[in-house]
Amino acid sequence: MKRRTALGLARWRPRSLRARLLLSLLVAIALGVLLQATLAWRAALAEADALFDRQMQQTAQALRPGLPGWGAGDYPGPLVPGQESHEFVLQIWSADGVRVFESNIGLGLPQRAVLGFANVEAGGTTYRVLSVQTPLQVIQVAQDLAVRRALARQLALRTAWPIVLLAPLLALAAWWAVGGALAPLERVRRQVAQRRADDLAPVDAPGLPAEVRPLLDELNLLLARLQQAFDAQQHFVADAAHELRSPLAALKLQAQALARAPDATARARAAERLGAGIDRATRLVEQLLALARQEAQAAGGAWQTLVLADLVRQALADAAPAAHARGIDLGLLPPDPQALQARVRGQGEALAILLRNLLDNAINYTPAGGRVDVALQLGSDQLVLTVDDSGPGIVPPERARVLRRFHRGTSEQAATGSGLGLAIAEAIARLHGTALQLQDAPTLGGLRVRLALACLPGDGGAAA
Repeated sequence: MKRRTALGLARWRPRSLRARLLLSLLVAIALGVLLQATLAWRAALAEADALFDRQMQQTAQALRPGLPGWGAGDYPGPLVPGQESHEFVLQIWSADGVRVFESNIGLGLPQRAVLGFANVEAGGTTYRVLSVQTPLQVIQVAQDLAVRRALARQLALRTAWPIVLLAPLLALAAWWAVGGALAPLERVRRQVAQRRADDLAPVDAPGLPAEVRPLLDELNLLLARLQQAFDAQQHFVADAAHELRSPLAALKLQAQALARAPDATARARAAERLGAGIDRATRLVEQLLALARQEAQAAGGAWQTLVLADLVRQALADAAPAAHARGIDLGLLPPDPQALQARVRGQGEALAILLRNLLDNAINYTPAGGRVDVALQLGSDQLVLTVDDSGPGIVPPERARVLRRFHRGTSEQAATGSGLGLAIAEAIARLHGTALQLQDAPTLGGLRVRLALACLPGDGGAAA
């Protein structure tokens, strides 16, 4: 039942911010009017009590010298000049307890043993009774409390009536104030509604309330990230279209050459070239997809605590068939045991792509029968990964350029590549706050790719 009630209230609650504010202000105004009326009534009742109690005391004091000789029912009105009687009831008792005067016969007010003010039930209503004792008599002055309440209501209505009349004006002022406060939000809504789908410029809204400004700032940051993502997507599509044009044209020419081959030898040679072209196109598509995946992860990938040695072992296992097919000795040099347990903070899938690209690059550029060594070294606050190969290496002037997209080296093997492997790896390295370093391999004589990642506290060791 409680859950249904809560759901019902949630459905009834207005969803419009303007409606919520107006409803809250109108309820506050109504409660204010009600509170003012209540306080006015209580204040008027207290004032009426004080006024009538003072009149009752004055009446009792006027009778202290003795009874003026009235009979029962002969009480003429107020004994204090200039005051209304307000239906005072008098009873006078002699010293021996005999009622000697009663202004309202049959009311039956009891003789009070306790002097002073008291509330007494009589005749089906409540009376305020003042008992005063003199040497010869006991004087009782009483008044129906309903008279006091009626007068208090009149005074309260006179006090609260102007506020009740002002309530509609207050509601109108609240409506105007809420509309003015929400006007900047309406301007933002119109500004966004009138934009084209490709317009991701920051939203400008002068005069926006301070409570809403952080929301607009976050919206502008989101628009900036979307603009970066769209720009990257457009660049990617343009680069992909440019790079795929040549391989596809080459495949078409090779297919035509295969169809025009005059003999079996020519057909075999054309088929071999066509297969090699298909392999190159496949490799290019795979790297383009890896590049797109890396850019998507850079925008919102999940960061984890990773053991880099586990990712290296998996990358070596994935690259082993390609190395074995070319007779290349691929392996992990014996590392420091602490390096095998060192942890880094990063995106696991992105780092896996980086390692695969480094190994694929080293295997592709190493001659058959060569060697590729992977090493892990733990420094004071860094975990250093190196990939050495026995290939031709890269001359120093070319090392900065090969880290750019679609830039191929000048070697014979580079001419068959896509120019994306090292560029993707460099982008992932920068995502993790570092960069690739291309050096000469000191032992194997080819290229060394060095990557230094910050390791988590507690995993540091001796300097490498």
